[in-house]
Amino acid sequence: MKIVVLAGGHGGARYTRGLRAELGNPPATEITVIGNTADDLVLHGLNICPDLDTLMYTLGGGLAEDRGWGRSDETFHANEELAAYGVPGSWFGLGDRDLATHLVRTQMLTAGYSLTDVTEALCARWLPGVSLLPMSDDRVETHVVVNDDEGQRAIHFQEWWIRYQAKSRAERFIYVGAPEAQPGPEVVPALMNADCILLAPSNPVVSIGAILSVPAITSALKQTPAPIVGVSPLISGRAVRGMAEQCLSTIGVPRDAASVARHYGSRQSDGVLDGWLVDEQDRDACADLAEDGIATSALPLLMTDVNAAATIASESLRLADRVRL
Repeated sequence: MKIVVLAGGHGGARYTRGLRAELGNPPATEITVIGNTADDLVLHGLNICPDLDTLMYTLGGGLAEDRGWGRSDETFHANEELAAYGVPGSWFGLGDRDLATHLVRTQMLTAGYSLTDVTEALCARWLPGVSLLPMSDDRVETHVVVNDDEGQRAIHFQEWWIRYQAKSRAERFIYVGAPEAQPGPEVVPALMNADCILLAPSNPVVSIGAILSVPAITSALKQTPAPIVGVSPLISGRAVRGMAEQCLSTIGVPRDAASVARHYGSRQSDGVLDGWLVDEQDRDACADLAEDGIATSALPLLMTDVNAAATIASESLRLADRVRL
């Protein structure tokens, strides 16, 4: 069996770790994870891929679990020195151990390797137990049009989220480069040959939404014979982590699990979902999604530990079997 997961960083990584635990480690089932790269940025001359690295570190056992990002046993001396020199960009938490990953990636990209090849090389150290694929080898960046005391301007998503802590009012999101971007060379074959496709409980606007902004990926999802099941990133209208609520409000989508499912849309109506997993608190509110062609199932969605995440992943697979075409 071949399972493909579309994932952002923290939530996607924890969900995929649960899926891997449910299937065995190493899993007998082939798991391919298509990671969001629209969070990527170049800072201090380094190519940084926050979501890919969070997936790689989490699945490889090197994540700082208390922070939910970056390396464990991390120090930040280099970043502190950059700030002391007054170098712009010191708002980004660049760790000393993490720095090595970015140096290797940048050197390989400069030498002409693709991001897909570089990610495979980095994973050879971490052994994540999955095939980790960037959504595209092309440049795609999420920019945020904000309106604050400095006026209206577009800034990188990472700056909006980390430097301004999402407090500058966002007016819209722009996926720079997405209309022209091509999926990574292994992405569409993975989607078309999958037995099951899962949308992790990642931000539906700047994580899963960014992946879907690459036209050929959305087209493949609409055409694949595999059932597609998503997991709600909201519990009773609230995001467990991150800024999904602010992002949804910006694009005019109500902040509830049913509305997010309708935002993705049913494959019966040119969307990308066959099934939708929701928290038990949202069971009644999502009951009528069946009328839209989206089957639902409910259970506690709080990923308190690996076992809880494994239970959620198991229910995702059961729902996929239920809606299999």
